[in-house]
Amino acid sequence: MLNKQIFFTDVHKAELWENEVDKVKENEVLAKMEYTVVSGGTERACILGMNNTLQKFPMSLGYCGVGYVEEVGKDVKTVSVGDRVLVYHGCHSKYNIRTEDEITKVENDTVSSLEAAFVIIASMGLGGVRKLEIEIGESAMVMGQGLLGIFATQFLRLSGANPVIAADLNPSRRELALKLGADYAFDPSEEDFVQKVKGATKGKGVNGCVEVTGISQAMNQALECASWMGRISLLGCTRVSDCAVDYYTQIHRPGIKLIGAHNFVRPKYESYPHHWTHHDDCRAIIDMIASKRIQVEPIVSRIESPENAPQIYNELCDDKNFPIGTVFDWRGM
Repeated sequence: MLNKQIFFTDVHKAELWENEVDKVKENEVLAKMEYTVVSGGTERACILGMNNTLQKFPMSLGYCGVGYVEEVGKDVKTVSVGDRVLVYHGCHSKYNIRTEDEITKVENDTVSSLEAAFVIIASMGLGGVRKLEIEIGESAMVMGQGLLGIFATQFLRLSGANPVIAADLNPSRRELALKLGADYAFDPSEEDFVQKVKGATKGKGVNGCVEVTGISQAMNQALECASWMGRISLLGCTRVSDCAVDYYTQIHRPGIKLIGAHNFVRPKYESYPHHWTHHDDCRAIIDMIASKRIQVEPIVSRIESPENAPQIYNELCDDKNFPIGTVFDWRGM
């Protein structure tokens, strides 16, 4: 069976290749994809060969998508042929083969496949929010309003944070954050950014902050904006460590807690408070989309044919304001 798959073939270069679909092993699932979502931050870093990436070409990404099961291995128990599923750590391709534990069944028919395609990346934002252990009435901020950040902003609102502050250089992203639950949206490049955050929190600073950008300067700003004994969830992957941190003044003395929130830092089999499994978070988000507590539709900016991949990734490399809700549609491939 012939597959079509997007590969990063060199720095700043993406191509759509054809290849044969592998045979399905005993614990694997073959899914025919409907949509895959571009994760701008990670994929831009990988195609540019930045630090903390594979730096090896060709490579194929696309860890967030939805499709239908075409075949299952003999040991697979949780999904069957015909089920609609989320595909975790798959690729931007017509077909994906993943192990059973990387597949989550979409059990709510009221959630569209386009909405479901965003669930996995939304779960990463939720994981970063959970680790803050926000209590109702505490203030919170999200540094960066890309895909992870815009979902984290919505989850903080649901968690009872007040106020919820969004920070991003892009005015259109700040506007979207305000529509989706932020009480304030500030430009971190402005000289009085920290003062604005302190003003919004009655001079105290934020109790919790999700740092999504992975930029060390933003980390410093998060520390400056943190309250006494505040918590900072480090969700974004740092590519360049080019800002010094005064550990005594900024962390030790005020009792700041820094929390590593990489998506791999999860329980594998059973959830517990503030630390849910990948599958449980995905199922919860599907239900929240169905009940209209989380919005996806305003985030979708464009739906593209995979044949346009070279152009799309040129834009991703060159445009810092690349549309956050970019989706590949595989249904006609």
